[in-house]
Amino acid sequence: MSLPFESAYRHGFARVAACTIPVAIADPATNAEAVLDSARACDADAVAVAVFPELCLTGYAIDDLVMQDPVLDAVVDAVERLVEASADLLPVLVVGAPLRHRNRLYNCAVVIHRGELLGVAPKSYLPTYREFYERRWYAPGDDQSGQDIRVGELEAPFGPDLLFESLDVPGLVVHAEVCEDVWVPIPPSSRAALAGASVLLNLSGSPITIARAEDRKDLVQSQSLRCLAAYAYAAAGTGESTNDVSWDGQTMIYEGGNLLAETERFPDGPRHSIADVDLDRLRQDRLRQGTFDDNRRTSGVDAEFRTVHFRLDPPRADVGLMRTLDRFPFVPDDPARLAQDCYEAFNIQVSGLVQRMRAIGDPKPVIGVSGGLDSTHALLVVARAMDRMDRPRSDILAYTMPGFATSDHTKSNAIALAESVGASIETIDIRPAATEMLQRLGHPFADGEPVHDVTFENVQAGLRTDYLFRLANHHGGMVIGTSDLSELALGWATYGVGDQMSHYAVNAGVPKTLIQHVIRWVIAHGEGVDETEAAVLQSVLDTEISPELVPAGQDGKMQSTEDRIGPYALHDFALFHILRFGFRPSKIAYLAEHAWRDAEAGAWPPGFPDDDRYAYDLPTVAKWLQVFLKRYFAFAQFKRSAIPNGPKVSPAGSLSPRGDWRAPSDGNARAWLAELAAALPDLVED
Repeated sequence: MSLPFESAYRHGFARVAACTIPVAIADPATNAEAVLDSARACDADAVAVAVFPELCLTGYAIDDLVMQDPVLDAVVDAVERLVEASADLLPVLVVGAPLRHRNRLYNCAVVIHRGELLGVAPKSYLPTYREFYERRWYAPGDDQSGQDIRVGELEAPFGPDLLFESLDVPGLVVHAEVCEDVWVPIPPSSRAALAGASVLLNLSGSPITIARAEDRKDLVQSQSLRCLAAYAYAAAGTGESTNDVSWDGQTMIYEGGNLLAETERFPDGPRHSIADVDLDRLRQDRLRQGTFDDNRRTSGVDAEFRTVHFRLDPPRADVGLMRTLDRFPFVPDDPARLAQDCYEAFNIQVSGLVQRMRAIGDPKPVIGVSGGLDSTHALLVVARAMDRMDRPRSDILAYTMPGFATSDHTKSNAIALAESVGASIETIDIRPAATEMLQRLGHPFADGEPVHDVTFENVQAGLRTDYLFRLANHHGGMVIGTSDLSELALGWATYGVGDQMSHYAVNAGVPKTLIQHVIRWVIAHGEGVDETEAAVLQSVLDTEISPELVPAGQDGKMQSTEDRIGPYALHDFALFHILRFGFRPSKIAYLAEHAWRDAEAGAWPPGFPDDDRYAYDLPTVAKWLQVFLKRYFAFAQFKRSAIPNGPKVSPAGSLSPRGDWRAPSDGNARAWLAELAAALPDLVED
C-alpha cells in the first residue's frame, strides 16, 4: 500500500541513527539494557537503522576479560535478550559483540530486527599496532564468507559477505563493517557498495588521540563519496576503560560526501546522530555515474555477497524530515562555502571568456546593459576578463537600448554601471525602429492601441540583439550573452535574433538565485569595484526582475517576470533537483514545502535581506511546479538545443545540448505532470 504524501519514507528517505552509549565493563546484561534504551528512543523517532559502537555489549577495552566464559556466556544471553525485545521495535539494530564461532572468537556486528537475528558480520581487519592488540583475542573474519553461526538458541548467516535489504523501503540495503575495516586501502564496505549496499555502517571502538577525530571524518566522508553511499559511524565513549587511552563517543552520518548529522564529542551520556538518508539521491548518483558499475564489473564482487531480506514496515504517519534542506540549493548557507562558490563561479566565467577572446583574435566585447541582474553580472565578468588580458576596459562596447517600457531607474543604472566600470557606453533608442517594424507588421500598437502581446515584446527584444550583432560586425567585436541558467530552464528568452543568442554566453551556467550573491561577493571582495560602482550594484540588486518590454499598467506597476512565470526561488529549487538527481515531481514538491513553508525556520544565505524573506505553502509550490514542468519538458528545449557556447559553472549541471542535458526539442511533460497529479490530486490541474 502506498504511503501518504506526508511520509518521508514515501519519498525515498530512510532514517538512520548512529548511537553511542555508556558501557559497563564486562557486563553484557547492563549494556544490553543501555542498547534497548537507545533503541526505544530510535523507535520513537521512526528510525529505520541504528548502529552502535564496537563491542558495546562488553566494552571494547576489557583486554583478557573477553576470553572468560562467564563474559562470553553473558554476551549470548544479551543477544537473545535484544532479539526478544526488538519484536515491537522499528529499527534494525546493529550491535557490537564478541562471539564464539568454531575454534575462535570474533569481533562482530550483530544485526537484529523485529525478533529475529538477521545475521552476524565479523570484523575483517584486526589492528595489532601502537595501542591495539586485537589479534591476541580475535580472529580476522575476512575468510568466513558463506558461514552460519549459532548464538545460543539462535542461528543466522555469518560472514563479512552479508547485505541486509529491505523489501518495503526501495533502495535500503545495509552493510556493516567494524572500525579498522574502513582504515584499510580497500574497505569491505567498498565491495559491499559495488554489490548494492546503500547504507554503510561502522561500529567503532577507536580510542581518541589528538586529531584522530578529523582523520575519522576524512575517512567517512571519503568513503561515502567514493561509494556513493550513506555512511554512519558510531564510536565508543563513556564507560570504556581508561587504563592507557581515552574515548570520545564520536558519531556522524555522511551521505555522498556531505555531513548530515553529528553529535558532540566526550558526551556525558547516550547520544544519537539521526538523519534521513536520501536513497533516491544515492540510486540516481550510481545510475548516472556509469563508472561506478563498471568498477563492479571488473571487481568480481557479484559472487561474494549474500542478501538477507527483512520487512521494515515503515510508519505511515508524518514523521517530519530530519535533514537540513537548502531553500536555495544553488546557494550555500555557510558564509565561507558561499564565498568560495562565488569566487569559483566568477572566475570560471572570467577564465572561459578570456580563453574564447584570445582564441578568436581579441575582439572587442559587445554587451547590452539593461540595469538588471544578468547584464550587470555579465559586464562585471567582461571587465575582469579585460583586466586579466591587460586590455583597456574602454574596449568594452556597452549599449543601453531603451524600449517602450524602459524605466529611468534601470536606464540610469545601466549607464552609471558602465561608466563606473570604465566601459564605453552608448544609448540606442530602439523605439523608432520598433515602431516602424510594428507598422509594417500591421500591429495594433502602431495605431495607438495598447496591445502588448508576444509580437510587441519580441520586436523589441529582437531589435536589441540585432543591433548588438551588427555593432559587433561594425566594430570587430563579439556579442556577450547575458541570459542565465534559470532563464534557459524556463525558455524565458526570445529565440534566434533575441537574448537566446550571442557569440559567447558567460551566464549560461549560473542560476538566477546565485547571481545576486556573486554580485554581492564582487562588491565585498573588491574585484576592482570602487564605492560608486558598489552603490550602483546595490541599486541593481534592489530592483525587481523585469524584462521591461510592456509599459506600466493603470496601477503604475511595471511588468514583473516572477508575477508571470513564478518565483525564481521555486524554479531554481525544481531545476536543481531535476537536473542533478532526476527526482520525481512529488518528491520535489515535498522537499520544497519543507524548505519553504516557514520563513523563520532554517538558515538563509549570508547577506540575504531580511525584508525579502518569504514562505511558500504546498498549494503555491504545486502551482508553480506545474509551470516549471510544462516549460522545462514541453516547451523550452528547442531554445536550449541551439544555445551558444558558455562555461559550465554549477556541479548540478548545465543545460548545454553538448553537455549535461540532451533532450528532444519536441518532448512533452505528460509523465511528470501525471506523477505530480497522482500524489497531489487536489492541487494539480487536469
